[in-house]
This record gives sequence, C-alpha cells and structure tokens, in this order.
Amino acid sequence: MSSLDRFIKSAFDRIVAFVGILVLWPVILIIAMLVHFRMGDGPVFFTQKRVGQYGKLFTIIKFRTMTAGNTGSSVTVAGEERIHPFGAGLRRYHLDELPELWNVLKGDMSFVGPRPDVPGYADMLQGEDKVILSLKPGITGPATLKYRNEEYILAKQPDPERYNDEVIFPDKVRINRYYLEHYSFLQDIRIIIATVTGRHFEYGGETI
Repeated sequence: MSSLDRFIKSAFDRIVAFVGILVLWPVILIIAMLVHFRMGDGPVFFTQKRVGQYGKLFTIIKFRTMTAGNTGSSVTVAGEERIHPFGAGLRRYHLDELPELWNVLKGDMSFVGPRPDVPGYADMLQGEDKVILSLKPGITGPATLKYRNEEYILAKQPDPERYNDEVIFPDKVRINRYYLEHYSFLQDIRIIIATVTGRHFEYGGETI
C-alpha cells in the first residue's frame, strides 16, 4: 500500500465517519436508550483493549450485548447464555458496532481492514504474517465478510475455541495478507457496499 493509498484511505475514513455520526446520532441514541432499559444493570457501552496498527493498543467502543459482569472466553458462540436476547439482535445486524464510528473518526480504526483482536491473538502472528499489523483494524473487511456468520459456525463445533484457533484465525490471516498485498480503494468501496447490502462477491478466487 503506497503513501498515497494510505492518505486517501485515512481521509475517506475520517470524513465518512464524521458524516456518519452526524446522520446516525438519533439511531445511536435510541439504541443506547434501549440497551439501558432492556438490558438492566450495567453500562450501555462495552469497551475493551484491542490491538491496533503497529501493535499499539487502543480502546474499542461498542454497544454492550452481554449480561452485566459476564466472564468467559474471548471467542463468542451463538446462543451463549451470557448474550442478552436484545444484545443478540444487535449482534445479528451488527448494530452493536455503530459506536466504532468514533474509533474511526479518532484514527484508531478504518472502515475496512482486519478486525481488531484482543491481546494474545496478535501475538500468534508469525514471520511475514506480522505485516498485517501495518494496517489499521477495520469495522469490516474481506475476512469479516467471509465469516459474517462466525458465531453460528462456531456453535456447530464440538470445541469452538480450538476450531477458531486452528481453522478460522489462520484463514483470516491469509485473507488479510491478500487484502494488504492487493489493496485497492475501489475494492474497499466494494467491501463496504457488500457489508451494508449483505451481498456476496468474488474476492481472491473465493466467494465472500
């Protein structure tokens, strides 16, 4: 990715995130109120340290979707008791991620890129795979689209965490490396449109 590509990508992210917050703030406010009243005690927002560009930690912000005070694996499986029924609806339509517009506006994230991992998973990157950390993490991306039903895929596995570590995570690394090595701003736009519309398309020789 050239310096010009990075400049265009960053400018697009911040401008669209700013406009998005201006346009969507009533929706964000309504969801925040619903989280407060429907999910009871606990914060409206979920915050967590994630690994960002060049391995720098940042605080991601999302709507809370789980019961207050829950503990458990960082791998989330559809149907878990810790996921609140209202939160499950937010997760299904990715509405819990709307507050990440603030992360994009701040420059911690991009609209398109690898999903930001918790510390520990980024440490699993070996050798040339570490080049992925040169990218800002994204709200969506080709790996995210391929595994848009990841929670339901994991729910079918006898050992979801092992399947994630041995199958899904390595495949995401492969896809994210391809994204970096074949970067195109127009492809970013295509990925954003596919995310919003739910459509599948050919990418890197496979359907995502």
